[in-house]
Amino acid sequence: MASQSQIFAGAFADPVFSAQSVFKSLMDGFARPGQIMRLDASSVPPAPLGAAAGAVALTLCDHDTPVWLTPALAKSAVPQWIAFHTGATVTASKAEARFAFVEKGAPVPGFDQFSLGTQEYPDRSTTLVIEIDALVGGVPLTARGPGIKDDVTITVRGLPDVFLDFWSANRAIFPRGIDLVLTAGDSVLCLPRTTRIARQEV
Repeated sequence: MASQSQIFAGAFADPVFSAQSVFKSLMDGFARPGQIMRLDASSVPPAPLGAAAGAVALTLCDHDTPVWLTPALAKSAVPQWIAFHTGATVTASKAEARFAFVEKGAPVPGFDQFSLGTQEYPDRSTTLVIEIDALVGGVPLTARGPGIKDDVTITVRGLPDVFLDFWSANRAIFPRGIDLVLTAGDSVLCLPRTTRIARQEV
């Protein structure tokens, strides 16, 4: 049973300005895919949800956005924390979720299990928030697409080996598909579905 302090504490000290700050960082991140954005506003969500992922939840989730959580997150105080601070409800259906959260080290579900939107309403898809080991120090990948001049190298560490397969399949159904927010510590790296990612050529 979650303690009251776990549920009621840990949100933004200044909810309005902090949410605005995080929202701007996320929009800048989606406008410039592959760039690491440090979040100025901090949150302390219940474990095992990370700080940056918690800030994303506080900023984007509301009573109109069903949230899917991994089994470990669903069994923690996180559902009550999200519900209390944002009004969002947790759904057991990945396909119904507007936002989905995966804690560090948890298996990442196939992207096609989530809502991919429709041809008429591609925006009705899931945004997937995955906490990873680090946003730097991993195997170099090359990202290209809108918002990127020529290309950019990303070196995130902690994504599953099948990530590029997941992402290629996601890109193939554009304009449908999920958007991705990678988090580590107090920072995020955003990858909209428009971004092409490949292993960096040696």
